[in-house]
Amino acid sequence: MKLFTQRVAPNPTKLELYLAEKAALGCVIPLERVAVNLMKGEQRTPAIASLNALQRVPFLEFDDGKVLPESLAIIEYFEERWPEPTLIGTGAQERARVRALERSIDSDILYAVAMIVHASNSPAGYPPNRGVVSWFSEAMKRPLAVLNQTLGDGRAFVAGARPTIADCSLAAALQFARFGKLQLPDALDHIAAWNERYRVRDEVKGILVF
Repeated sequence: MKLFTQRVAPNPTKLELYLAEKAALGCVIPLERVAVNLMKGEQRTPAIASLNALQRVPFLEFDDGKVLPESLAIIEYFEERWPEPTLIGTGAQERARVRALERSIDSDILYAVAMIVHASNSPAGYPPNRGVVSWFSEAMKRPLAVLNQTLGDGRAFVAGARPTIADCSLAAALQFARFGKLQLPDALDHIAAWNERYRVRDEVKGILVF
């Protein structure tokens, strides 16, 4: 299998963190990585576009040539193939809770961060757009506040005592914010404390480089 990816970009980072957490728990998923330089537009070259018409990363190419896009779909595939140790949870209720946390972080925070960065200080060269920055800055305030409150009960990781895909998505979002020089709202003390604990762990140091 080949994983087409790009360092620091938020969705590839989410997936790389998942793979690193999985490996740290003893499950190394065999992959060949192919770097795609998004800032040079390599995702739009015929070689890449012929594999993934969406022209974005990450995506997974199977040995038979079939392609699977979307970071969460790839993670779900890996969890089906290599279910232990799990990073989604055990039992229907825990898995649902972890997925709910991850989806809120991804859609309400990670996506907002990406939109703001690309509308203000885009590494891909997109033009500034103050309206986009204003709208998404306001839209993510409540999700950030709710997550900050959730993390205030002393839990070690986003979903509880051990890392899950929710941590991977949050760390990816916060790294891209740092990379894009985006200042998040004040008073997110529990998110800040989680961030300091999570990003210095040996498992993720080589991925969280900003």
